[in-house]
Amino acid sequence: MTTTNTSAPWPYVLALALWLPATAAGSCGAEAVPVSRIQGTGDSSTLVNQTVTVEGIITMDARHKGGFRGFYLQQADNETDNNPATSEALFVYTNRSRGLPGERVRVSGRVKEFHGLTELTDVSVIVSCGHAQLPDPVPVTLPWQDEQRPEHLENMRVVVNGELTVIDHYNLARYGELTLAASTQTIATEILEPGPAAEALHREQEHNRLVLDDGKGARNPQPVPWPGPELSADNPVRAGDRVSGLAGVLDFRFDAWRLQPQSTPEFTSANRRPEPPMRSERATLRVVTLNLGNFFNGDGGGKGFPALRGARSQSQFAEQKARLVAAMKAPDPDIIAVTEVENDGYHDNSAIAELAKALGERWRYVETHGNTGSDAIRTDLLYRSDRVATEGPASRLTSSPFNRHGRPPVAQVFRHNNSDQTLRIIVPHLKSKSCRGAKGPNRDQNDGQGCYSHSREQATGAIIRWADSLPDTGNLAGTLITGDMNSYARETALQLMASAGYTNAVRQFHDCNPSNCSQTSYRFHGRSGTLDYSLVSEGLAARLVGAATWSINADEPRALGYKGPIPVPGNQPWRSSDHDPVVTDFAL
Repeated sequence: MTTTNTSAPWPYVLALALWLPATAAGSCGAEAVPVSRIQGTGDSSTLVNQTVTVEGIITMDARHKGGFRGFYLQQADNETDNNPATSEALFVYTNRSRGLPGERVRVSGRVKEFHGLTELTDVSVIVSCGHAQLPDPVPVTLPWQDEQRPEHLENMRVVVNGELTVIDHYNLARYGELTLAASTQTIATEILEPGPAAEALHREQEHNRLVLDDGKGARNPQPVPWPGPELSADNPVRAGDRVSGLAGVLDFRFDAWRLQPQSTPEFTSANRRPEPPMRSERATLRVVTLNLGNFFNGDGGGKGFPALRGARSQSQFAEQKARLVAAMKAPDPDIIAVTEVENDGYHDNSAIAELAKALGERWRYVETHGNTGSDAIRTDLLYRSDRVATEGPASRLTSSPFNRHGRPPVAQVFRHNNSDQTLRIIVPHLKSKSCRGAKGPNRDQNDGQGCYSHSREQATGAIIRWADSLPDTGNLAGTLITGDMNSYARETALQLMASAGYTNAVRQFHDCNPSNCSQTSYRFHGRSGTLDYSLVSEGLAARLVGAATWSINADEPRALGYKGPIPVPGNQPWRSSDHDPVVTDFAL
């Protein structure tokens, strides 16, 4: 450590600086506690609650309206301790106005750890020491070196080498945040079996992220800061897009490492909005599967909002409906399997009836009166009556475990008008991973599957047995189980399906491995994975000629959703839900 204007030995300097009261902070160039001494080599400072005097350069001011109520202070380059294990900067939490970026200041205050951020608070005095050259930014690269958290760079100026990938935009409009990583991240249990290896991968991913922040602590920033130019219906920032030119202060807040930028980063579109999956020339029947994201239509007459779930107003519902219809019609399906439909019967004003009407006069819905379960939402089937006909009545699985909880799956046999063969479709929607009310074996087992894995396992076994027990209606080509399994591809529910002879249709055409797993249907906390499936029975597998997910929702920021702050034309399919549709083609 090199200090200014002194030749006193280091122990004496430190003792003197710690002893000095805030009111006697001294003049510029007098002895001060090095910032690196305050930061130390551990996760928290050893000087917590001690009053100290420091001297350094203001690198960024966050005392503006909506800011963090303080500024970042860093030692000059010629004053560092040359120890790569210690940070040379800290955050000064104060509403005192003295000091500007690029100015050297002398500050007295109390050392504090604020949710993992080392800072100076209770500031009693700030002395201006004139203009100074900003410290050079430290080059950094993701993943973090040796997978270690960058404590040694906390609050320092950094510049990120190369490009990073957008992996999460959930808080883009709410807090002005984008989560970045070296590359896309896949849910661990999408590619690994549940267990220690999956948990290890999850932790590794969590430690190799950087949040691009906006230098503010205020909610709902106007305008939304990223990307540049401004976020709009035609200028989204999709997961998978690349960001370069990242430079600023490395900050730690709300349990995440953040870059508070000092220059405008550059965004490159690397995941453009795709066209609907091409229909194979051999395909005679196309099934589209979509989680509707809580389709509730109030009282069905234009009133009854806010609904129990979904739209909060009639105008929101009109936009939601228009986008969902655009998403479902674009792939030109013959049959649509849906989840998260309001469970309000099958009368003319029901949600499913309104959806069928919006799809067009040729569309019909399958009815199963009186056994749709007690949940607020259910699964349903719609079909184009000019192409497809139903064979026999529909049914639902209402025995255990669906007799007490859950959403009873619906089953219906269909026949294409130009074919003698029939196809049975079963639409499940299993229990989510939310831990609310979880007890016993349904608690998180820390294997990567989250809560209620046991419940999903029991439900999957019941569906398999039910599918085997349903009558053969004649010329039955096989069974398609398609819907929201709330389980990733290597989890227990999908293993049971595979053991029972059901093929993951999308994976027949699109491989998934740690380096490339683009065909997924959902995004959670910055990781992509599959929750929505088409699972094809052994007899039907030979008739499968195509399957894919259509990436219209999960990669789009929720700021562009029908509840978001950004206006979007209602005839566009983008962010019509939070799940991507699955498109499956058969030759019958």
